[in-house]
Amino acid sequence: MDLPRLLDGRLKLRHLILVDALTEQGSVVGAAASLHVTQPVVTRGLHDLEAILGVSLYDRGPRGITPTVYGAAFTDHARAVLAQLGQAARHVVEIADADRGTVNVGIHLAGSNLLLPRAIAAVKTRHPLLTVVVREATPEALLVDLEAGRIDLILGRLTSLGGESTVRERLYEESVQVVVGAAHPLTGRPEVSLPDLVAHPWILPGTETVLRRELEEFFVRNGVALPENRVECTSFLTVRQLLVDTDAVAVLPGLIGRGDPRLATLPVPLDPIGHSVGVTLPAGRPLGPSAQKLLTTLRSVAGELDAR
Repeated sequence: MDLPRLLDGRLKLRHLILVDALTEQGSVVGAAASLHVTQPVVTRGLHDLEAILGVSLYDRGPRGITPTVYGAAFTDHARAVLAQLGQAARHVVEIADADRGTVNVGIHLAGSNLLLPRAIAAVKTRHPLLTVVVREATPEALLVDLEAGRIDLILGRLTSLGGESTVRERLYEESVQVVVGAAHPLTGRPEVSLPDLVAHPWILPGTETVLRRELEEFFVRNGVALPENRVECTSFLTVRQLLVDTDAVAVLPGLIGRGDPRLATLPVPLDPIGHSVGVTLPAGRPLGPSAQKLLTTLRSVAGELDAR
């Protein structure tokens, strides 16, 4: 490939936005809908970009498109450029008015009930006009958004996910516990066995999560089949309400069940399952002033939680 092609004026910002949308949506139809343009506009833009690069970026199939090795590589670079441009624009705005910035944080279950709300409350006390945007999703989806610059940082369980494009920072250690509603028939028992629990409905994390795989391994080690009567959910509000309203059982980060009068933890040892809660940051992109303020506050609040 002739490298100067990328700098001869034909490559436009819209091409980078297009590639990001195509890879995320997996189809021309989905990309057109997300960009609010027609399908012919998307198809024409993709043809133009492939002509500029001299390679095919996607394999076309009956169910959509899949990035080729060239498409996957170019998507990574396109998202990095878009993220840097977005960060630059926000940085300029924040310099002009340091208290009116915006920070976008991605969240999954761990840290969502105490750490993040307390950190937001603290940072808003000092900077009331700073806007905090919270997005809840799976770790995999949040990593894509972090890479693309749609979020500034991810708060949640630190897993093996990630790579050279991210930096992970531990904030505190947290165990997982079996949690039920306060009125559950198993509350108050000095001992509860795994077979006792299987007799009740379960709320399990989605199959794409690390915790789900760990729970499946836990059941196998204990010779108990995974509960058939189950709901799969990672939304804390939904999980909590189901626990309160039904006799369902869930495995949740320890701090979620602690201090909530409508929830109770059961004495079931889950010793092999525990995790670090922390933040995942972009490796090659400095945080803006607003995101840095929230990160500093998260560290402070986490220190208080870790000391418990």
